[in-house]
Amino acid sequence: MKRRNVNRVVVLFLVLLFSSGAFSQQSDSLQNYLKIAIKNNPTVMQRYNEYQAALEKVPQVGSLPDPQLEMGVFLSPMELMAGNQVADIKLMQMFPWFGVIKNAKDEMSLMAKAKYETFRDAKLQVCYDAQRTWFDLYKIRQNIRISKENVDLLKTIERLTLVKFRSGSLNGGSTASSGGGMSGGTTNTNSGSSSGMNSMSGNSGTATVSRSQSSTGSSAMASSSMGSYSGTTSLSDVYQIQIEAGNLEENIAALRNEEQVVIARFNSQLNRPLKTLVYVPDLLPNEPLDIAYLSVSDSMFTRNPMLGMLQYEQQSLEVRVKMQKQMGLPMVGLGINYSVIAKSPMSTSSMNGQDMIMPMLTVTLPIYRKKYNAQQAETKFMKKATEQNYQATANALQTEYYEAMQLYNDAQRRMKLYDSQSLLAKKTLDIMIKTFSSSASGLTDILRIRQQLFSYELKQVEATMDFNKAKVWVKRLTNNL
Repeated sequence: MKRRNVNRVVVLFLVLLFSSGAFSQQSDSLQNYLKIAIKNNPTVMQRYNEYQAALEKVPQVGSLPDPQLEMGVFLSPMELMAGNQVADIKLMQMFPWFGVIKNAKDEMSLMAKAKYETFRDAKLQVCYDAQRTWFDLYKIRQNIRISKENVDLLKTIERLTLVKFRSGSLNGGSTASSGGGMSGGTTNTNSGSSSGMNSMSGNSGTATVSRSQSSTGSSAMASSSMGSYSGTTSLSDVYQIQIEAGNLEENIAALRNEEQVVIARFNSQLNRPLKTLVYVPDLLPNEPLDIAYLSVSDSMFTRNPMLGMLQYEQQSLEVRVKMQKQMGLPMVGLGINYSVIAKSPMSTSSMNGQDMIMPMLTVTLPIYRKKYNAQQAETKFMKKATEQNYQATANALQTEYYEAMQLYNDAQRRMKLYDSQSLLAKKTLDIMIKTFSSSASGLTDILRIRQQLFSYELKQVEATMDFNKAKVWVKRLTNNL
């Protein structure tokens, strides 16, 4: 029973451990990072506050002008027939022409909508930048992984080379000692047999020995030459492997430094501590784009926030032209004048001491038309400039779309190519390493194939990164991030 309880506790612990790990990866997913960026990025918050500020302008322009109150007190009462005037009070309220306030509110509402589009654009841009930085981090970490694997591979090749070098040195030493014994015996025999013949044949024995040594040396050179081409190794091969491994380790150190910079940039976009750990999966998804993204059309960019902002600006300028025409019409003011009258002992009028109330009407006379005409002309020019800006922005978006699709198609093609090339290079390298110990392949060929495989793997990672960057680029242009 105790053992069963212990087993249950262990199983429960393992379940909690794996579930916490899965939750950690889920919480550190790219979508979660994008939510944090939208919520915390200072540029996004700035655009949002600007939008809120623009909304507050609507009630400002939708109110009437402040009424005017004038008060005057006579230091010495003014004598009138019906008494002495002590003070004078005036209250006036101006009213713009009909429709001015409504058009002003419509204009500010449209400008606030334009600010909201800039807020949307800031969110899209932050998400786009964060994803591109995340893909850069993926590339760096994959390059580190591939470089480490190549360092391990070079160490394996180095061990095989050392084994082959030692075995070759032992075989070469035994061959040299046996060859030396045979040469010495041959020389003694020749000298002994030719000692009695020297007086008769002169230097013939010497010539025979020279020819024998020459043939022996040439055969040794041929044997050495054949040995070098048959895959023998030397210390220089080991040194070459160590040099390449050292270069890879230096590259890994440089990638580590670059990784810290990219992590800091990514955390800065999320507005959190720069050294916070960032999770990146071992493999990026390679799903293709939906068919709706594969053909450009004008409707693709209708949701683009920059075009939306320019559309609202155009509409606000149209409303401003109407408002300026109405502002060139008279303004009407309604008011009241209240005069405080004190009784005069000298007056016999029946109205002696009664205060006076006088309704007032004020009308402005906009007779100087140049400024009103100039305002309308200015707004028309601005509206025309906004229309041209809209067209230029739409053209730029279409051009960017073609660039993004070119990158997408090119990356997709390169992914397939480097995947197949890497597979072939890996198979070739495996075969050459297996046959290396039997001298069927040379070290130079192994290092060359290893370098090709390393290059293909790096290019495959870069193609995968470009493929995903192209997808988010297209979605950024069509407002579908």
